[in-house]
Amino acid sequence: MDYSKLPLPKLNFSGLFVAVALGIIVAVGLYQAQVNGLISLSNFLPDFLPKTGNLETRTVVQEENIVISVVEEVSPSVVAIGATSKVFNPFDPFSIPKNQTSTVGTGFVVSDKGIIVTNKHVVADTDTVYNIVTKDGKKFEIKKIYRDPILDFAIVRIEGEKLKALELGDSSKLKVGQLAIVIGNALGRFTNSVTTGVVSGLGRKVVAGDPFSGSAESLDNLIQTDAAINPGNSGGPLLNSAGQVVGVSVAMTEGAQNIGFAIPINSVKKFVDEFIQNGSISRPVLGIRYRFIAKDVAILNDVPQGAFVQEVIENSAASKAGIKEGDIITKVNGQTVDSETKISEAIASKKIGDTLTLTIWADNKERTANAVLQELTNQ
Repeated sequence: MDYSKLPLPKLNFSGLFVAVALGIIVAVGLYQAQVNGLISLSNFLPDFLPKTGNLETRTVVQEENIVISVVEEVSPSVVAIGATSKVFNPFDPFSIPKNQTSTVGTGFVVSDKGIIVTNKHVVADTDTVYNIVTKDGKKFEIKKIYRDPILDFAIVRIEGEKLKALELGDSSKLKVGQLAIVIGNALGRFTNSVTTGVVSGLGRKVVAGDPFSGSAESLDNLIQTDAAINPGNSGGPLLNSAGQVVGVSVAMTEGAQNIGFAIPINSVKKFVDEFIQNGSISRPVLGIRYRFIAKDVAILNDVPQGAFVQEVIENSAASKAGIKEGDIITKVNGQTVDSETKISEAIASKKIGDTLTLTIWADNKERTANAVLQELTNQ
């Protein structure tokens, strides 16, 4: 059969018109129902398309949600710390000096009794009047300060306001690579600035300096993070994804990017608890400054491994035990000094009045010294 000669079917224009009209009516009805919230068009979309009510909206990713949630919960408990000083008009020597307050650091609330943690170098000047300013702009004078020169942290107390305390986490459980959030007063001007990153390293030792105070000191066992820590962030909290404080921001590295450091919160916890309970801190101290001599350096210099004493504080436990500059402490309570933290760990495990038995090398011979630990005076 020759199919090419068959007649073509005639178009039914009336039927086509009815079909198009019905399609328009159905589309308008669906649109009106979706606008009024009666149905969701996502039910009619193929699986490969994003099923949202509005295709142009995008949900915030999970990590951003975590950071936003933590910041909203925590930031009211992060405060700015200011220093009040008298400013003279250099063009009028007879003018009356005016008080001027500038932000020098950050702190965070650890007790609703008005107790706040920061860095020692933030409130280092004993002749300066310090205050805190909350996120909502309330200002309070700091009434009491405990300064700890060993860990570079300080605890301050204000009166007259119940502030919400932050939850302290467990820094021993930190893992390299986990989320880290920093809140602080960057450059002393940008209050409650938030930066994020990861925990970049643990157990770091650095010589830290602060451009606001001009101080510098050696700090051990720090947390390294790539979350930006700038001048003014000092004393602020380093947080995990649960909003718990796992560190106290303490230092940044000049000449490098994305390298900041924080004191592990576990190093601070017991002092915070003692200050909350007693209003003061009692801490044993030996009274020396030393530099650790590692085994390879010791071999090269033909001296034993240990702690090389660089300074002995007058009338300290070390001074009374006969320890002198240039001595090398090789053992503490019978244990070899084989790490930078061995002596500080031994002291931390003791109480005021306890005795440390030290093996000391000097003039090519050993001797034993017994040091009775004294109380660390408030700095």
